[in-house]
Amino acid sequence: MNNFDPAQLTILFDLDGTLVDTAPDIVAAANLMLSELNAPPLSFELVSSFIGNGVPNLVRCVLNVSEVTEKMNVTDVSYAEDIFFKYYRQTNGYIGAVFPGVVAGLTILKKAGCRLACVTNKPFEMAQILLQITGLAGYFEAVVGGDSLAQMKPAAEPLLHACRLLGGCAENALMVGDSAVDVAAARAAGMPVLIVNYGYPGSKGLAALSCDAFIDSFIEIPDFLAPKLESLPISQMQN
Repeated sequence: MNNFDPAQLTILFDLDGTLVDTAPDIVAAANLMLSELNAPPLSFELVSSFIGNGVPNLVRCVLNVSEVTEKMNVTDVSYAEDIFFKYYRQTNGYIGAVFPGVVAGLTILKKAGCRLACVTNKPFEMAQILLQITGLAGYFEAVVGGDSLAQMKPAAEPLLHACRLLGGCAENALMVGDSAVDVAAARAAGMPVLIVNYGYPGSKGLAALSCDAFIDSFIEIPDFLAPKLESLPISQMQN
């Protein structure tokens, strides 16, 4: 990514745990689902550890840990997903909050002319609603959800699709996320990946994530990009 202007750079952002602290919304919906299924609630930490691989996986994990699936068939599991979404539509964007530094960082990158997209395993409709509620929608030229394509992260295709939507390519792209799913997707797509030191890295923690760099805040992204954007000094990006 050397010697080109920022308009040629596509930066892809994960949503849950990277842009927005959505765990409170998701945990609340999951436990409301369990309540309707006559099962006891699970801990915040346990449900949070299931975030990142899409809603179907999260619901299955919640049901398995709760031993609800021992009494349910495949049709019932699908029914449980419907219950989850019923409650998630009530909590999505209303309990969690945008992480500190996200707006400042996105503003700098947008002002510099970088092309920004959100690539998430959250269903497209729910992602759009969340971005609107949190006021982040205007920063992104494209959103790719977990149901936008046949594959979701950790497959490369969602990232490559986002690049194509913005007229870019993997060679001039960067992924910013919080989990092993984001690292795997970026590696599969052939692009560098930054991981935030917060969010939902999974049960193995940040130490298990082999990324290009860890960042505490989005305002550090321009520092990572500065050597690659020789035509645009970091001071100019921040003015």
